[in-house]
Amino acid sequence: MPASVLLPAVLRFESARFTISVAELAQLNRAPLAMVPEIAFVGRSNAGKSTVINVLTGQRQLAHASKTPGRTQLLNYFELAQRDPQGSPKVLAYLVDLPGYGFARVDAETRSRWDALVGGYLASRRLLAGVVLVMDARRPLADADETLLAWLAARADAERLRVHLLLNKADQIGRGERAGTVRRAEHRAESLPMPVSVQLFSGLRREGLEELRETLAQIVEG
Repeated sequence: MPASVLLPAVLRFESARFTISVAELAQLNRAPLAMVPEIAFVGRSNAGKSTVINVLTGQRQLAHASKTPGRTQLLNYFELAQRDPQGSPKVLAYLVDLPGYGFARVDAETRSRWDALVGGYLASRRLLAGVVLVMDARRPLADADETLLAWLAARADAERLRVHLLLNKADQIGRGERAGTVRRAEHRAESLPMPVSVQLFSGLRREGLEELRETLAQIVEG
């Protein structure tokens, strides 16, 4: 095989590294980012989103898991890269950690700024290929989650956007309850204009990790 030929891209989640933080949408236009698919992780501030990202990438501190829910107020980009035959990194995709919502005790101005940042990104970012909505399996599809889904459903290109409902902390519900939780999430998914998948996950037990990785690889491949 010629040295210039690059083998088929394989997403190595362990390759994830911090790239940039963005406080306002206008900054994205000036950010030195590759034109590659972006997968956003979003959810209530106590849903365990940071833990999901850390387990996914096999890095304990990649996404900061604060003891104070809602502390992160930025869009945090993490690149997934592959080295070409010359050893230079080629960015294949970005994981984007969005500010948590719906839990933190913050003032109205701060909450409005979060809404503008998160809502604006989800509603208008053209490179957004998929969204992982992290929810506590014991309390899924809360009002704030429904608001987020409404932002996504309002996109002009909603039918091409892949949404993955990740029911986290599945280790904290019983086996019988699991089936009902998945069934309710799948029923909600059927009413949305975009393709939606559902799975149970446990960051504590690493349950569902390979399923999540396979789903994200499919999103990037298109």
